[in-house]
Amino acid sequence: MGLEEQLPAGVLLSTVEGLLGYMRKASLWPAIFGLACCAIEMMTTGAPRYDAARFGMEVFRASPRQADLMIVAGRVSQKMAPVLRQIYDQMPNPKWVLAMGVCASSGGMFNNYAIVQGVDHVVPVDMYLPGCPPRPEMLLDAFLKLHDNIQHSKLGAHKKALQAEQEAAALTAAPTIEMKGLLR
Repeated sequence: MGLEEQLPAGVLLSTVEGLLGYMRKASLWPAIFGLACCAIEMMTTGAPRYDAARFGMEVFRASPRQADLMIVAGRVSQKMAPVLRQIYDQMPNPKWVLAMGVCASSGGMFNNYAIVQGVDHVVPVDMYLPGCPPRPEMLLDAFLKLHDNIQHSKLGAHKKALQAEQEAAALTAAPTIEMKGLLR
């Protein structure tokens, strides 16, 4: 006999982290930042065929002050990088970033002085979506994975302890140049 079986009907047991995570994941409002061909696939995801409204993301916001998810779709030029950072800074906390496409993730085929080699040099990225351009189904899958990350994220003292643990692990990790195997 567990505690759940002794409770009257209609009583729900949860944690504050669990409830806030559920509410946050169910109300993401993405900001559009379409820079290249990936933006067409991003717009297709909001159309009736793929229906991002099923996940509470039907309205792509043009104002960063109303959005909490930035989808960077396409290549970012050196001139556009400060604008991207300014829009990111204008978004309210908590905020998440999804790098859509190989150009946003790593610069893609544009290995030159004009293109930022990965948007993570400008803003912190929470989810990388590969492909050139990635299909709408892939973007929906990235939404679901991001929802899972948001729902299970820690708050308060738990979040600070997790960040300290991750930073300690990163400081003790072996440098990339010393790694062997498939990475070399």
